[in-house]
This record gives sequence, structure tokens and C-alpha cells, in this order.
Amino acid sequence: MQYLVSVIDDGTGPATPTEDAAIDVFNDRLRDEGYWVFAGGLGSPDPATVIDNRGDEAVFTDGPFVESKEYLAGFWIIEAPDLDVALKLAAEGSKACNRKIEVRPFL
Repeated sequence: MQYLVSVIDDGTGPATPTEDAAIDVFNDRLRDEGYWVFAGGLGSPDPATVIDNRGDEAVFTDGPFVESKEYLAGFWIIEAPDLDVALKLAAEGSKACNRKIEVRPFL
């Protein structure tokens, strides 16, 4: 089963060199052990644009969808045999990037 492992930043800013190195080690482990599907980091939500095209015309709004101190800073998509393994890996990812993590299964 695949899981989205979201990295939640609380405004502490970009990863430090130490965190970057730990993330690289964690990414290598995910690849080596066959859990890796895809990963990516995201920039600050400040330059975000929200688009709502549910009505007659698309509405473009500057800024993030919600105003919050916390925001999605990156993610991993992993393949794990079950939720217990996904949670264990996510705990290690949280330690590596020094951020909170949310785990959600794909439907």
C-alpha cells in the first residue's frame, strides 16, 4: 500500500545543513529497502495561488489556501506493507527532517 508522508513546518525556515544530510541518509535508506516511490520539498506558501474553478469563471487568489503558522513543507510517497511499517518509517523521517509528520494512506 502507498502512503503520503507529509512534512509539516511551523515556520522554522529551510532545513539546516545537518537536517539536509539526515534527510539524504533517510532517503537513501528508503531507496535501498524498497520503500521509496517519490519525494519532494516545497517552498514557503507565501507565493502560492489558489484557483477555484467551480463556478462560471475561475477565481485566482494570491496566498495560501488557509492562513496558518504550519504548512506543508515537503512529502514522501512510500510503499509499505502496512500502516505499522509506514508509521515507523515516518517517525524516522520526522527525526531526520526535525519536523512533524502526517501519514495518510492513498485510496
